[in-house]
Formats: sequence, structure tokens, C-alpha cells
Amino acid sequence: NPSLEAWRGVTVNTTPERLWPWVVQVRLAPYSYDWIDNLGRESPHELHNLNDPRPGGPFTASAGRPLGKVLSVEHQVELTAQIMSAHMSYRLTPVDEHRTRLVLKVTAPQSWRLAAPLLSVGDLVMARRQLLNFKQLAEK
Repeated sequence: NPSLEAWRGVTVNTTPERLWPWVVQVRLAPYSYDWIDNLGRESPHELHNLNDPRPGGPFTASAGRPLGKVLSVEHQVELTAQIMSAHMSYRLTPVDEHRTRLVLKVTAPQSWRLAAPLLSVGDLVMARRQLLNFKQLAEK
């Protein structure tokens, strides 16, 4: 039983094929508020044509340093990773032929229960920005 389970989502006006490259590009930068979680370095605004991540590989980067590890990947459907003992899963679900629902699920273990209320507020702000950034970039 996790102490924190947070779901965030956004509908993106594009296909999973066009959205997926932006989601897997999270390996390069966090795509949230760069001044907070990337030490002021701007997340890339152009695609770097990355291959799908591999389980065991680095999940994301902050200020150029790798963070977390990829746990599982289903091409253009789901990316699941871990940072410390928290888990994040990005899931892409087609709504119709022109729109995709991007949902992020974050879970943290019982050992984080005292911090869970604060984390859920911080996650809401940071995850919302990340998903909206992916949306904006994929819809260009």
C-alpha cells in the first residue's frame, strides 16, 4: 500500500506516435520548472530522436546528471521509472485519431507517509507543468 498515489493527466491534440518522442526525451531533462528542478538549464525544445529507453537505464536528468532508472517500457504506450523509492508511470491512451490522453501516476512507499501531504502538493505543481510542456511541444 503506497502512502502517496497521485494521478495527473492532460489531453494532447496529437497522436501517440507524435507525443511519445517527447515523453521519452525526459531522459535529457525534467521538462517541468527548469529553474527549480534543472538548476536553470532549459529543457530542450527540439527532438533529439532518442531510441526508446531500456529497463535499467537512466530515467531522467537534472542539470545534466542522471536520476532514477527505467523499470519498463511499452513503445508508444507506457514508460515506468523509479527515483529513490518513488515510482512514475506515463501512459499514452488514444482518445480518437487526433488526440491522446497522457496520464502520469506517481506512487511513494509507506516510509514516505509523513512527507506525503507536502509531496502531493509539490507533485501537483511540478507534474502539471511537465505534462503541459509535453503537450505544448508535441502539438507544435
